Amino acid sequence: MEQPVDVTEQSTNYNSTIEYEILQVPWWVVLLEGIIAILVGLFLLYRPAATTVFLIQILGIFWLAEGILSVIGALIFSGNRVWKLLSGILSIIAGVVILMYPIYSPFVVLTLFVIFIGVWAIINGIVKIALALKGGGWGIGIIGILTIILGLLLLTNSLVGVLFLPWMFGFFLIIGGIGSLIWGLRMRT
Repeated sequence: MEQPVDVTEQSTNYNSTIEYEILQVPWWVVLLEGIIAILVGLFLLYRPAATTVFLIQILGIFWLAEGILSVIGALIFSGNRVWKLLSGILSIIAGVVILMYPIYSPFVVLTLFVIFIGVWAIINGIVKIALALKGGGWGIGIIGILTIILGLLLLTNSLVGVLFLPWMFGFFLIIGGIGSLIWGLRMRT
């Protein structure tokens, strides 16, 4: 009869053989990423309309190219053909519409994004209130209520969210860019 194997011994032996590879990125790539983020953030703060139109046009080109590649991939490779084809067609339509209507497309894309953020804020607020009722404390409950209020404000007046979104992105890009600059310089030393 075979002797039973100790499961804990086997799992520790298995875990000790797993090695993780750390991705090595050159320091100058991180530094360049920080510089680009700061520049785009400054453009969003000082010229929000023109920069937003430009960035949405780049998004349209990306969606168009991605849609074409997805359709080609659906026709060539097997597996999930229907989803790849549907995703590709929708990406092509979105890219073409954005490129055909460069003035209206930023408002439509940003409005849809603000609606998405509003719905997400309401769902997140409900989850936080549920956590508070299960013993998470008053702080989480108050944050949940404030998050729901923010979501309702964004959904009822999405134009205000559309107007402030470029500045918010600009601010966060500048903060993230400064972080990337610091990290890139630390990597160099």
